[in-house]
Amino acid sequence: MPELTLVDGSGVRRDLPAKLTWQVIVCTVISACGGLMFGYDIGISGGVTGMDMFLEKFFPEVYVKKHQAKANNYCKFNSQLLQLFTSSLYLAAIVACFIGSICCKKRGRKPTMQIASVFFLVGAILNAAALNIGMLIAGRLCLGAGIGFGNQAVPLFISEIAPARYRGGLNLCFQLLITIGILTANVINYATSKLHPYGWRISLGGAACPALLLLLGSLMIVETPTSLIERGKNEEGLYTLKKIRGVDNVDKEYEEISQAVEFSRQIRHPFKNLWKQSGRPQLVCGALIQIFQQFTGISVVMLYAPVLVQTMGLGENASLMSAIMTNTVKPIGTAFAIVVVDRFGRRALLIEAAIQMFISFAIGVILAVHLHSTNVVAKHYAVLVIVLVCVFLAGFAWSWGPLGWLIPSEIFPIETRSAGFSVAVIMNFVFTFLVAQTFLTMLCHMRAGTFFLYCAMLAVMCLFAKYFLPETKGIPIDEMVERVWKQHWFWKRYYKDHDTGKGGLEIQDKPKENTIA
Repeated sequence: MPELTLVDGSGVRRDLPAKLTWQVIVCTVISACGGLMFGYDIGISGGVTGMDMFLEKFFPEVYVKKHQAKANNYCKFNSQLLQLFTSSLYLAAIVACFIGSICCKKRGRKPTMQIASVFFLVGAILNAAALNIGMLIAGRLCLGAGIGFGNQAVPLFISEIAPARYRGGLNLCFQLLITIGILTANVINYATSKLHPYGWRISLGGAACPALLLLLGSLMIVETPTSLIERGKNEEGLYTLKKIRGVDNVDKEYEEISQAVEFSRQIRHPFKNLWKQSGRPQLVCGALIQIFQQFTGISVVMLYAPVLVQTMGLGENASLMSAIMTNTVKPIGTAFAIVVVDRFGRRALLIEAAIQMFISFAIGVILAVHLHSTNVVAKHYAVLVIVLVCVFLAGFAWSWGPLGWLIPSEIFPIETRSAGFSVAVIMNFVFTFLVAQTFLTMLCHMRAGTFFLYCAMLAVMCLFAKYFLPETKGIPIDEMVERVWKQHWFWKRYYKDHDTGKGGLEIQDKPKENTIA
């Protein structure tokens, strides 16, 4: 029987029997379809905003500027309304993520994923049938709600069902499906760009496919043992734990989960407890890694890559083809991360990739030197930009992309896990919205300086990963506080005055009776 062998802070061996079962693999793949929804939307929205037939119908002023011979290269696509089409999704996602955290705790991870798929399905239908800008934005808001619920539930679901030994690789399946969704969207955009005048409707309506996959697939998967026990379904939780571990001897893990759940029930206000001294290390690291994920410049590259390539003088079809080429790199990079993340750890990948992405932003130098207001850049420079984008995407795909979702999903103790992860995801959506809403305007006014701004952020991120982010590979999710945070050179100081055991949280209103309802 394969066992997960652990050593705790006192040096005592602990064996948690756990097989990598087909049940876990199937549940991971199906739930990760939430990432497929997210990725498809990212790829589609970036592609359709470069299609003439789409711009002519909904954003005619941008269409006119795009085809003006003397139009400023950096300002062709500068439109607050066009940016709102892309970024409105993230406004809805912010609200949905907060509601989703409550739904995860009260109803479970599985129902939350089902709600996500329904919202996304409605949004896809509205966008495909859009007759005006209002209908288009309404569809984007529904898509955002679906992504908010899905991104809240899926990483938590995978982290809770995965054995600690394989948690990193399995959780990265979420990011892998995001990259596959982006690549699929790029291929569809390339095909539909030639189908006038309704090609954009096919692209946007295609979002219904991953939503249906998640909705129907979610009927086949189990709920996580943690969620079942958290909602008082102890016997079902124990049965499910045996089922997903593939062994009957799960007493140690079941006891560990039960103790964590009992403690979490005494926490009446998990969001409030996040701000207490002993809750800050996870809160700060979880929020910052999501914020930093956006400050890599990834949203800029993904959402506006086709637009950027057109700005440099390549045609509409050429820009969409380049998007397909560059986004083929991401699934390969993420697959690489799945293989190595539980071997080399999280921090090593983050640090290496920050340096790699920093170098790849030589894109800014090329734009500064060769792309002026109204000229066309030589083709070989445009090709070099595409190569550098590939280098950037490869680094992101095996580091800040997948680990930005993995790390926040595994560092919070159960009493604040859903609340803490929702705060981290909300930070991601807030800053994705800010980047999406401001990039085209920044490009217009700052020009190539936009890319140098992201270079500075990458330097900061590298230092953060090296000195302030603890390593979490191979640590059981309910032992993070004792074995990770209390051992870290900087964060351990937050537990000296408030060390009350689990998470170091203070419980102000303890039940008067010993029994817990």
